[in-house]
Amino acid sequence: MDRNSSAVREELLRLREQTEAQAAALDGDLRSLFEASRSSNADDEHDPEGSTIAFERAQLTAVLDAARRRLAELDNALRRVDDGSYGVCERCSRPIPAERLVARPSARTCVACASRR
Repeated sequence: MDRNSSAVREELLRLREQTEAQAAALDGDLRSLFEASRSSNADDEHDPEGSTIAFERAQLTAVLDAARRRLAELDNALRRVDDGSYGVCERCSRPIPAERLVARPSARTCVACASRR
C-alpha cells in the first residue's frame, strides 16, 4: 500500500469510527424512545402540543438507517482501497476526480456516471 493509499485508508477509518459512534448513539436514543413509549399510556397521536412519539421514532429510524448505509459505503470504500480500485469509477473505469473523493470519500462513480443513474 503506497503512502497516498495509507492516508486515504486512515481518513476512511476516521469517518467510519465517527459514523459508527453516531449510529450507536442513535440506536441508544431509539431504544430509549421505545422504552419511554412502553411506560407511557398518553395519547400522543392526538396531542396538539408537539410531535408524536411515532413521528420521533420514524425520524430516528430514518437517520439511523442512513448512518448504517454510510457505514456500509465506507466499508466498501475500504475494500476498494485494499484491492487497489479506490478512486476508479465502477462504470466507466476512469479516475474519479480528487475533488469528488474529498466531498464524498465513499464515491464509487465519477460525476458523469453518477448523473446518468
